Amino acid sequence: MNVGFIGLGLMGRPMALHLEKAGHALHLWARRPESLAPFAGVNAKTYAAPAQVAANADVVITMVADAPDVENVCLGADGLAAGGKPGLIVVDMSTINPNAARSIGSRLGEKGIEFVDAPVSGGETGAINAALTIMVGGKPEVFEKVKPLLEKMGKSVTLIGGSGAGQVAKACNQILTGVGVMAVAEAFNFAAKSGVDAAKVREALLGGFAYSKVLENHGQRMLDRNFKPGFKAWMHQKDLRIVMEEAHRMGLMLPSAAATAQVFNAIVGSGMGENDSITALQLLEKMSTPE
Repeated sequence: MNVGFIGLGLMGRPMALHLEKAGHALHLWARRPESLAPFAGVNAKTYAAPAQVAANADVVITMVADAPDVENVCLGADGLAAGGKPGLIVVDMSTINPNAARSIGSRLGEKGIEFVDAPVSGGETGAINAALTIMVGGKPEVFEKVKPLLEKMGKSVTLIGGSGAGQVAKACNQILTGVGVMAVAEAFNFAAKSGVDAAKVREALLGGFAYSKVLENHGQRMLDRNFKPGFKAWMHQKDLRIVMEEAHRMGLMLPSAAATAQVFNAIVGSGMGENDSITALQLLEKMSTPE
C-alpha cells in the first residue's frame, strides 16, 4: 500500500519505519529536511508539500504537535485536501481536542476524504517497539481498512466509537497518567524527605493495591534520575490543557486533573518542559524544605 506519513519526530519516525519494514511504500513530507535523513535508502519518496503526499497515497498518517498543525497539514493551502482524491483516508495519530478532530474530519468529508482520529499512548519506547496503545474514532468500515497498518505500530488497537472518540479516550489516558505521575512523585518525595529509601518503598508498593504501570516504569526512571524525554513535559501540559478545555466546555468538575495541569504549567514555567514528564519529581524536590 502507498502510505503517506507526516510528522517524523521522536515517535513518528519509528512508526513510519515499521510500516516500511512491513512492505509499504512511504510518501513523506517534513518541515525540517533533517527529519527525512533516516529514510534514505528505504522505500520512501519525499515531496515538497502535503498535497503531493496525498496525491500519491492511499492512506496518509499524521503525527504532529497540536490541532493547529493538524488543521494546517490537512486543510491548508498546500494541505492534504488540496491533493487528495475522493476515497483517500487520513489517519491523525496526534493528540488534539476531540471537537477539533470532529471539525477537521467533517471538512475533509466534504471533499470525499475519510478521517480517523487514532491517538496513541506508549511514548517513544512504545513507538520504537511497535507496542503503542492506539485509540480510534471513526467509521467502523474505515477503521477496518486501516487496522492492518495500525497493528504494525501498536500492540493494542481499539475502535472506541465515532469521530473524536479516540481523542476522548486519549484525554482519559492523560488524566490517569498525569495524575499517576504526580502521585508517584509525591510518594517518592515524601519517602525521601522522611529519611526512608524510596526504592524500598516502591518495592513494597509494587506488591499491593498501589501497583500501577506508572509506579513500575516511571517510578524506576525517577529512582534512576533518568529525565531524558520519552514524553516531554510540555506535551503532557498540552494534553491536560485539552482535558481542561473540554471540562470547561461541558461544565465538568475534574479536581485531580486540574491540580495536575497546574503542576505541569509550573514545570514548563520553570524551564523543565523539554524533560520527561517525570520531571514532576524535580519540581517537588525544588519546592520542598531542604533536609
